[in-house]
Amino acid sequence: MQFDSTTINMLIKGIGETFYMVLLSSALSYIIGIPLGIALVVTDKDGISPVPVFNRVLGVVINLLRSVPFIILLIMVIPITRLIVGKIYGSNATVVPLVISASPYIARMVESSLKEVDAGVIEAAKSMGASTWQIIVKVLLPEAKPSLLVGAAISVTTILGYSAMAGFTGGGGLGDIAIRYGYHRYQTDMMLVTVVLLVIIVQLIQEIFMRMSRRSDKRIR
Repeated sequence: MQFDSTTINMLIKGIGETFYMVLLSSALSYIIGIPLGIALVVTDKDGISPVPVFNRVLGVVINLLRSVPFIILLIMVIPITRLIVGKIYGSNATVVPLVISASPYIARMVESSLKEVDAGVIEAAKSMGASTWQIIVKVLLPEAKPSLLVGAAISVTTILGYSAMAGFTGGGGLGDIAIRYGYHRYQTDMMLVTVVLLVIIVQLIQEIFMRMSRRSDKRIR
């Protein structure tokens, strides 16, 4: 394979599509996942406002969605993808299954982070008459911020991996290039290039979020 201008432009476009899918999917997944994670913590039997039945039902739904492998989910939601986007291939179409798959995963990550908050801090807020909403906004989320950012690093890199899998269905991005050239055309050099680029992107995302986490952690100041 020769790295002519056409190949370089294709790789640049693939990087752009990958970032687009990952960033948009991550943003939408967090918009859905954070409220779900908060609901799991707040309605837990030991939570601020226990609602055991709701908590169990929500937990089962989230676990069911998390149990479906992404490559299978990608095919299962094709009718939904077509309904929302109008087509089943390309970057925009890939965002739909990415959000459906990542949202429950992020909900559990958020739940885990929020449960790390010291119960004494929550009790102190309660004793001062703070409402449930105030405890969530002013205690839980700020106290869990470092852990949430670490979770974000894991979640976003996981979404990146899912986006690469979407290449099997023409999802666009570096995964699509790797499948089309590295798998179907047996161009192993192109496969290696896309793998290297994906590794670099993962390391970049990981470093950004870990630095943000360290800066927000009051314990290491």
